[in-house]
Amino acid sequence: MKVFHKSVLLGVLAIVISTTVNAGVVIGGTRVIYDGGKKEASLSVNNPDTVPYLIQSWIDTQSGGAEKAPFIITPPLYRLDHGQQNVMRIVRAGSLPEDKESMFWLSIKSIPSAPKKENTLQVAVKTRIKLIYRPEALKKTVPENLAGQLTWQKVGNQVQVNNPTNYYMNFNQITVNGKALADVTYVAPGSTARFDLPTGVSSGALTFKIISDYGGIGEIHNASI
Repeated sequence: MKVFHKSVLLGVLAIVISTTVNAGVVIGGTRVIYDGGKKEASLSVNNPDTVPYLIQSWIDTQSGGAEKAPFIITPPLYRLDHGQQNVMRIVRAGSLPEDKESMFWLSIKSIPSAPKKENTLQVAVKTRIKLIYRPEALKKTVPENLAGQLTWQKVGNQVQVNNPTNYYMNFNQITVNGKALADVTYVAPGSTARFDLPTGVSSGALTFKIISDYGGIGEIHNASI
């Protein structure tokens, strides 16, 4: 018979409670589309919880390396009390291609304020969402309207998608013969991406759905491999 030490149980309980509390910080979007024709973009953060939070935010390149993203976010660090809302502003601080979209990662870390107690664990939650810079010349349409231009083919045990457009295509779902592919993400402008085929599936009817600028799910598009 296994016996669990009291401190272990308390630690597990603290994790569950802290995770629930952190879920109270509400971020006003699942992605940010930066309109190249405007001076800035914005994103709201709300705290409906009963405790204050320390909010830290920053922007990374896709690789997450030492290269600095050409944006400034303000304020980068602030306290958010119960019932408060803060609007973070994102300003471009460098040059970017004006003939295609560029994508970065916006990270927001929320750290709850809590008194130090024995046998408790404080957990900070980090949320990462996409920041997509859309040049002014491209704002007349949206990726969904160009989804039919994507082309698909089988390469080994993967499906390859080619994106000839100037927009990022973010996938909600891809299926082949009714079976969903795991871990589908996106395909960059003028690039290809590959995703593993389900076991036992090698060809057939393909369907896919695109995620909209507002995080919604678009219509079903049909293709084949």
